[in-house]
Amino acid sequence: MTCNTCIRSVIAEGGIFSKTRYKLSNIRRSLHVGLHPHYTLKRELSMNLSMMVDSGSTAKREAVVDVLKEKDEAGGYVSGGWKSEDGKLSCGYSSFRGKRATMEDRYDIKNTKIHGQTVCMFGIFDGHGGSRAAEYLKEHLFDNLMKHPKFMENTKLAIGETYQQTDVDFLDSVKDTYRDDGSTASTAVLVGNHLYVANVGDSRTVISKAGKAIPLSEDHKPNRSDERKRIESAGGVVMWAGTWRVGGVLAMSRAFGNRMLKQFVVAEPEIQDQKIDEEFEVLVLASDGLWDVVPNEDAVSIARTEEEPEAAARKLTEAAFKRGSADNITCIVVRFHHAKADSANVQSN
Repeated sequence: MTCNTCIRSVIAEGGIFSKTRYKLSNIRRSLHVGLHPHYTLKRELSMNLSMMVDSGSTAKREAVVDVLKEKDEAGGYVSGGWKSEDGKLSCGYSSFRGKRATMEDRYDIKNTKIHGQTVCMFGIFDGHGGSRAAEYLKEHLFDNLMKHPKFMENTKLAIGETYQQTDVDFLDSVKDTYRDDGSTASTAVLVGNHLYVANVGDSRTVISKAGKAIPLSEDHKPNRSDERKRIESAGGVVMWAGTWRVGGVLAMSRAFGNRMLKQFVVAEPEIQDQKIDEEFEVLVLASDGLWDVVPNEDAVSIARTEEEPEAAARKLTEAAFKRGSADNITCIVVRFHHAKADSANVQSN
C-alpha cells in the first residue's frame, strides 16, 4: 500500500471530524520533517531509559492477574467486572464501537502484589489513524512499568520514563511501515492507598470525592495555551481545521506514535497523585467518546447511581451514545469500598 493510499483510507474511515484529519496537502506542506533532531535526541535518551526498563525490577512480584476475561468483538460491545479479594476495590469496564466504522479504543486492567503491596492498574488507550498504537500500549505499557527498577520506590518517575520509553519502542516497531498510528493513554495506578494518574492526549480520568467530580487529568489540546506555546517553540504550528489541530492534522497535542509529528506531539505524561481516603468514592477513566458529550459532573453522578461498577460503566457508555457521541466509547469505573474493608478488618480481628 502506498503512503497516499494509506492516508486516503484514513480519511474515508474517520471522516473530516475525526481526531486525525489526514489531508495530503497538509502532510506535504507541514509534515515533511523526516527524522528531525528532536526524534534523534529522543532515541539517544531511549538508550538510557531502556537500560533501566529492561534491567527488570528487583521487587518481589506475584503473578500479574489480567482482569479482562472477555474478548473484544469486532463491531460489537463488551463489558465485564472484577472485585479484589480484600473487598476494598471493584471495577467494571464497557467498550462500544458506536457510530465509527472500526474500533480503535483499547483498555487494560491488571492486578498484582509487589513486596506484599497490592498494585492495581487501569488504562484507556484511544487510537487514531488505526488501532496499532493503542494495541501496543495495551500489550506493553503496564508490563514495562512493572519492570522499571524504581517502580515501587519512585512510582511517579517510573511512570514518566516508562511512558516515553514505550513510545520510542512503538515507533521503532513500526519504522518499516507506511502507517502513522497514534494513541492517547490515560492510566490510573494504585499502589496501596496511593493513586497515580498519568495522561497523554484527550482521554480523561475523573474521581468522585464526597460527591464532587474532580478531574485528575487535563486534556492535551493544541489550543491549550501552554501546549500551543510548547508546540510553536519547537517550530510547529497550531491551526484551525474544523477544530484546533497540530499542523492542521492532529486534534491533540500529545500522543504515542504519530511519527511525522513527533517533534511537536510528545508522549511525556502529566501525572497527578492522590492519597486515597474514605471520601474517595468512584474513579472514571474514559476515551473522549464519552467526554465529548458527558461532562465530568454528569459522569460521576451517573456512575454513583449504580452499586456495581460494571453496571455503571455500561450506563455511562449508553448515556454517551444516546447523547450523540460519534466516536468509539470506552470507560472503566473503579469503586472504593471503605466501609466494607473496615468491616472485614474488624471481623478478622
